[in-house]
Amino acid sequence: MNCSPCAGPVAPTAGRKRRPLLGPSWFAAVMGTGIVANAAVTLPWTFHGLRTAAMVVWLGAALLLVLLAVGYLQQRALRVHAGDPVTAQFFGAPPMALLTVGSGALLLGRRLIGLEAALAVDWVLWSLGTVLGLGTACAVPYLMVTRHRFAPDAAFGGWLMPVVPPMVSAATGALLVPHAPAGQLRLALLLGCYAMLGLGLVAALLVLAMIYGRLVHHEAPTGPVVPTVWIGLGALGQSVTALGALAAVAPSALPAPYARGAAVFALLGGIVVWGFAMLWLALATGLTVRTIRTGLPFAPTWWSFIFPVGACVTATGALAERTGSEAFVWMAVVFYGLLVIAWAVVAGHSLRHAARNMWVSAYEED
Repeated sequence: MNCSPCAGPVAPTAGRKRRPLLGPSWFAAVMGTGIVANAAVTLPWTFHGLRTAAMVVWLGAALLLVLLAVGYLQQRALRVHAGDPVTAQFFGAPPMALLTVGSGALLLGRRLIGLEAALAVDWVLWSLGTVLGLGTACAVPYLMVTRHRFAPDAAFGGWLMPVVPPMVSAATGALLVPHAPAGQLRLALLLGCYAMLGLGLVAALLVLAMIYGRLVHHEAPTGPVVPTVWIGLGALGQSVTALGALAAVAPSALPAPYARGAAVFALLGGIVVWGFAMLWLALATGLTVRTIRTGLPFAPTWWSFIFPVGACVTATGALAERTGSEAFVWMAVVFYGLLVIAWAVVAGHSLRHAARNMWVSAYEED
């Protein structure tokens, strides 16, 4: 690979003493924390105190989003990161962070701030996240074609990050469809969400094919590259989630025959894609276990474990609700348990990493 796909800080060079410490990949921490909260709402079973705990986690994700956004903008490192062929891939993380926190406001924050305020927050964050996500989905591939240069074994899971945000917009936008004005505006929002789902899903499948080709034809990934393989699971799970969410609100905007067709598409198409997601889950798990045996150093890419598992929870929960299958119910609950455990581990390592870097920065300034 022509460069390491760790989107963390770049090592300082002799001619530059100060460097940006915060890369866009750190916004995956907001995505992961937010989906731990949001996925709790989609579970087929309700546990005592779960929604209250989820609301607290959502508040943490919202605060983290503000802190990271302020810190990143203050660096003025956009051009530097855009010029890096690896770091640029993670420009998809900030829009998905906005979308995740925005949907959490409507799902969980309404208990705290009321429905009207929650709707206002979600509309603003969804609109901003969607615009940034569509921009990323177009700009990063353009940079890859015209500016960046890659070795034959350069493809990695991070290549999915720029094209997944439109799928997240589709899934989270479905929550806003019933609150849009009836008529042409509601119809435009629904159809726009389906178009963004198609954009993200087809692009993700193309990238997955390139990643699989890299895995088969070159040496197996090692170190901080390995967690990014899980992003494929997130892309597939998010598409199933979007199909289910859009089918649930389609009757409010589409005529009956097409609304029923959307429900059929959500069930059959969702199960087909979910099956492929389970294959990718097995592959990612095997590569991760193999790497852990030889050592897996912490990097921001560890957050690649979290959001994909959360997307798997929401996808399985959507299929459980649509089919009534107890097998899907049990799997959704098990996936959520694994999600919480993984989030606690990665969050703990991230806090230690942040504390260590803050201490080093303070020491260098002294």
